[in-house]
Amino acid sequence: MRLGTAMKDSVETQPRRFYDGGVLAIGDRIGLPPDPGADPRIVLERHLDDRLETFSLERRIAYRDRHLGEILVPASPDFRTDLTSTPALFTWLVPKTGAHLPAALVHDALVAGGGDPSYTSTDGHDINRVEADRVFRDAMADTGTGVVRRWIVWAAVTAATIFVRDGLPWTPLLNWLHRIGAGASLALIVYLGYSATGDLFDRDWPLAAALPWMGDRVWWLEVLGGLAGAIVIPLALSLLWGRFLLAGVIGCVTLAVLLHVTVGLVAISLTYLSLERLARWSPNLARVLALLVMVAALVGFVRLSFD
Repeated sequence: MRLGTAMKDSVETQPRRFYDGGVLAIGDRIGLPPDPGADPRIVLERHLDDRLETFSLERRIAYRDRHLGEILVPASPDFRTDLTSTPALFTWLVPKTGAHLPAALVHDALVAGGGDPSYTSTDGHDINRVEADRVFRDAMADTGTGVVRRWIVWAAVTAATIFVRDGLPWTPLLNWLHRIGAGASLALIVYLGYSATGDLFDRDWPLAAALPWMGDRVWWLEVLGGLAGAIVIPLALSLLWGRFLLAGVIGCVTLAVLLHVTVGLVAISLTYLSLERLARWSPNLARVLALLVMVAALVGFVRLSFD
């Protein structure tokens, strides 16, 4: 593992680092070797288990990493992927599929074994989660994925690696220091966002802190102060991420800036899921509720329009 490469700022886009990985030998089926001269072929078979949609790869993907050499995935026919592992709330930022899909499939296969080194490259390099995240970032660059998107995605998967059991390759003490530092910084950002919202709407919310960079000012100055705080404070908190400082900078600032957007999307998603559950549990009650909402909207529209 090369920890120094995790902090490398950029790589040159080289799409030909991806190529057809051939076919795994399964049972009586004869395997096919990788073909560096052929474009990668993503052939998926859909699986549905307990309403969970996953896919298996009918062909392997080959990727020639700059530090580890050739990587062939998947290494096992049991491998399953949900394509790009993006929560539904953030598919507007990182879609499930797109230019980055080959890189996402490679990363999924590299971390399929959990925290332990789950894959060995053709040249004999063991790849753990930290190195797999770096491979993912470089591979996204080779697919032509935008700079902002690939760095945000890399920061997100790095945060996941920090909190996954056995995801970090160091001593237990150092691993826990990273987890505590990252967890504390994220929790504090959420708390400050909560306090900033109360300050903006001049509400004395329980346990909220007074934020001097917002204060009792006109609303647009409070918004500007809140935005400045959402950048400056996370930059300081990212120091708690230790060796993952760069991921901390990107992750903390992104969380702070998009916190209210995320809360809004969560509220919308929970409303939708509640309505879906209500429609399955009691269709008649769902119809009555829909009718009441339309009547209330009509009454409100008339009153507000003619008062």
